[in-house]
Amino acid sequence: MLKTILSISGKPGLYKLVSQGKSMLIVESLTEKKRIPAYAKDKVISLGDIAIYTEEGEIPLHEVLTSVKNKENGEKVAADLIAGKPDNLRAYFAEILPNFDRERVYLSDIKKLLSWYNLLIANDITDFTPQKEETEEKEEAKADSAE
Repeated sequence: MLKTILSISGKPGLYKLVSQGKSMLIVESLTEKKRIPAYAKDKVISLGDIAIYTEEGEIPLHEVLTSVKNKENGEKVAADLIAGKPDNLRAYFAEILPNFDRERVYLSDIKKLLSWYNLLIANDITDFTPQKEETEEKEEAKADSAE
């Protein structure tokens, strides 16, 4: 699901991929439900391609979002936490991802991630696991059993 949810640099919020044109994407704002074009010059990134730095390497965003969901029991993160004191925000994130790289994960990254989480929950997008991998695994299992 996260592969079709996009962040566009310079535009607030998140967008759902609706269609692809010749040199643009048609996206729909999750908040306003308004469709707009995103051109090749726009910096567009899929949430499925984002990872968070840890001391050992990187953790895919879907795993971090799932950790937030588990901690919050599927509810939104409190807005006063996101806008609150930096130390409280870092302590909260350390509960979610204890080994996050404190030098490369900035406070603004944590705020953005938690804001994205709230936006996804508000739009009933609660399953963060990548479906493509599950499909590939099933196909590989079928191919193995056929041999």
